[in-house]
Amino acid sequence: MSAVYLYDDACARTFEPFALTRPAGEMRAGALLVRDRWARALGAPVAGHVTSPHLAGFDEPGAPPVISVGVLPKGSWLANARFSPALTELGQPDEVIAGDKLAAVRLANDVDVEALRDGTANIGSYAYQSATRHEVTPSAGWWMSEVWDYIGHLVPMLEHDLPVLGATMTRQLPSGSIRIGAHPIFLEEGADIEEAVCFDVSAGPVLVRAGAHVQSFTRLVGPLYIGAGSTVTTDRIAVSSIGDICKVHGDLSNTIFIGHANKGHDGFVGHSILGRWVNLGAGTITSNLKNTYGTVQLWTPDGVRETGLQFLGTLFGDHAKTGIGLRLTTGCVFGAGSNVYGSVMPPKAVAPFSWGEAGAFAEYRLDKFLDVASRMMARRHVELTDSARAQLSAAYHARWTVVE
Repeated sequence: MSAVYLYDDACARTFEPFALTRPAGEMRAGALLVRDRWARALGAPVAGHVTSPHLAGFDEPGAPPVISVGVLPKGSWLANARFSPALTELGQPDEVIAGDKLAAVRLANDVDVEALRDGTANIGSYAYQSATRHEVTPSAGWWMSEVWDYIGHLVPMLEHDLPVLGATMTRQLPSGSIRIGAHPIFLEEGADIEEAVCFDVSAGPVLVRAGAHVQSFTRLVGPLYIGAGSTVTTDRIAVSSIGDICKVHGDLSNTIFIGHANKGHDGFVGHSILGRWVNLGAGTITSNLKNTYGTVQLWTPDGVRETGLQFLGTLFGDHAKTGIGLRLTTGCVFGAGSNVYGSVMPPKAVAPFSWGEAGAFAEYRLDKFLDVASRMMARRHVELTDSARAQLSAAYHARWTVVE
């Protein structure tokens, strides 16, 4: 069987605060990781990511490696990681077209990874050609042109994903549950639903994976995805995609948890993205709407940009932490490994591996950061491997800064 390789083009490599520590194929888009979407679409495993050199050694459970040397074999697919295909099998195409853009190609020859090193290569130049057959297949789906598009596309993606993923789930709603609305409820065998959970499916479906635990008196508002092993507790959890092994408490709306992240306490979080191993202190609150009701601007590596979104909260990079009672304004960016606390609202952009509070940030020592990361991950029975340590160290030295 041919394999799939996901390519981070130059645009994807600007998707901060996440691009510093993970390939775009390891972002959660809708209910699934991008790599899982491509694997379903092409019916083949994702064998690797082709991305920024500092991500060599990327190591997460279940994730394919970053391919930084060697060749991609003839006959495999090279797919743009910025495109999230619909959950429809595409067969064995030679090219995948999404809208007016080329999303994936089957390689005509072995391709040296070095040719893709800087992200500027045109994947169309590697497309398979045959005198007898050349199949071009259109694909529905969503392009991520900016990092905030993961939030902008979240609702339609969940509306598409949940009925597909839940099509074979036949478990009935447990006794003692409350149902509001007519959209479907999908419960995988092994999901633990306590009594007096309210399923509000007035606006969209709800899907709960095996091993997830929903505590009594929680209101689940669709469209909503709750991943395997996650715990959701006692508040309004609405219109979100919660990845694997997360803890979610308090008011949540239109938010993506990539996986292994904690929001274990009160405090509203809306229209935000939490990278892996993020931990929000009690009472952390995000603003997702300006008092003027205007569109939100966001820091990017190219400067502050207009997003066109009226609702946008905070993008928390991997391993970011907040202290108790932190208040965040609309359109914040917290770099990977940052640890932010204090009673004063922090700036809209906090550089990676910063430690402190507004007006007094210091550099987070690499050895201290790795010690904390190792301890946190061990609590979830995940090892910070030597490869992951090396990759996070490379990210530390490649980190960006914020120009005030």
